[in-house]
Amino acid sequence: MDKRKKIVLLSDDLRLSSGVGTMSKEIVFGTLHKYDWFQVGAAIDHPEDGKLVDLSEQVKKEIRPDVENPYLKILPFSGYGNQDLIRELMKHEQPDAIMIYTDPRFWDWLFHMEHEIRQKIPIFYYNIWDDLPYPMWNEPFYESVDMLMNISKQTYNIVKNVRKEIPVKDWQCTYIPHGIDEEKYYPIDEEHEEYTDMTTWFSQQLNGLQPKYTIFYNNRNIRRKQPSDIILAFRTFCEMIGRDKAKECLLLMHTQPKDPNGTNLPEIAEQLCGGFNVAFSSKKLDYKYLNYLYNMASVTINIASNEGFGLGTAESLMTGTPILVNVTGGLQDQCGFKKEDGSYLTEDDYYTEWGSNHDGRYKDCGEWAFPVFPSNRSLQGSLPTPYIFDDRASFEHVAVKMKEIYDIRDKLKDRGMKGREFVLDEKIGMTAKNMCSRFINDMENAWDNFEPRKKFEIYKV
Repeated sequence: MDKRKKIVLLSDDLRLSSGVGTMSKEIVFGTLHKYDWFQVGAAIDHPEDGKLVDLSEQVKKEIRPDVENPYLKILPFSGYGNQDLIRELMKHEQPDAIMIYTDPRFWDWLFHMEHEIRQKIPIFYYNIWDDLPYPMWNEPFYESVDMLMNISKQTYNIVKNVRKEIPVKDWQCTYIPHGIDEEKYYPIDEEHEEYTDMTTWFSQQLNGLQPKYTIFYNNRNIRRKQPSDIILAFRTFCEMIGRDKAKECLLLMHTQPKDPNGTNLPEIAEQLCGGFNVAFSSKKLDYKYLNYLYNMASVTINIASNEGFGLGTAESLMTGTPILVNVTGGLQDQCGFKKEDGSYLTEDDYYTEWGSNHDGRYKDCGEWAFPVFPSNRSLQGSLPTPYIFDDRASFEHVAVKMKEIYDIRDKLKDRGMKGREFVLDEKIGMTAKNMCSRFINDMENAWDNFEPRKKFEIYKV
């Protein structure tokens, strides 16, 4: 067997439940047959900071018994790394590439040493940018890597519009959406062997409440996720249908009920949604029980004002449960928006002056998606991110969409199963296997085309 290439991955610790951590795990585990991996596993104040963890044997026994001599080591780190650490890893691990994955503002220190690194090996970036206008200050960052693999069609478009001085070549800018493992997330109907266990467990979690219409929220309690607006929208919806019917409806929020980066959701529910059914699920759940929650839901909601991809709604579709989403960022990729000829929008359709469907140019979409278009776009910013649109959906519009879904609740499972077919489609690329296959193809192309930097380069001033 040929010697496997080794990749140093800089991202959230793959043992964590964050979106970046979860996808890092899928990418690494799904490509262990092809590559050796060394991860600098980031976390805030990591409790295992500096303690090297070798997972090679555990992975062989429990996850990839098909792989001969897998190699996976994690160096827990309070942060994403530093220049001295990278130099040590290049010396001792001798990787064939460095791959980074999360917001570009965390990599300023790495971009400052990109020339040093790229004299020997390429830098790959699994990249995301949530919204327009085009972040022109990111241009030198995008120029500091050899390949940008983009999570959303919108991000693909952003990279091509931002990198003007040194335009990307075809192999340097690709589209790789997040992929969901269909063996972890799957439909459970009345004939399924897990159905009785699922319904019994669900009823126990709700102290016997048996709702006929459940809106499921699976996201962090932070401001951009708009959890308060969801509670307000649910109250408005309940008032639309009347209290008697509302007794059979539930808003289930799988999140931390109180968070300093968000708000006090139980207080909002009590004061602004009193008398209607709002329940919270705050304990960390493994895939089995999270799959149960998606299956018991009528619809999964995400109306975030900025969203790179939206992992929860993609997981929901894999279980055959429809989605109610704000049309922004990567969420629009999951809706299956169609052009005039009935074909799905592709990443190249976004490479225009247009750039995002948050303006509602295309409204025809898959039956599994119930989109709400932003009622306003506010330009927000900070010192590291001078400007970005905040795409806000009106809670009144969300409430109307909740009722629209409620009125056809007997048809939701059929619609949701069409959503599952959508994410399983190889052309769409939202399965874990397809995502990993695309990673392998794109990284191999990058190695084939990689041209090491010269030790010195002369620039005309």
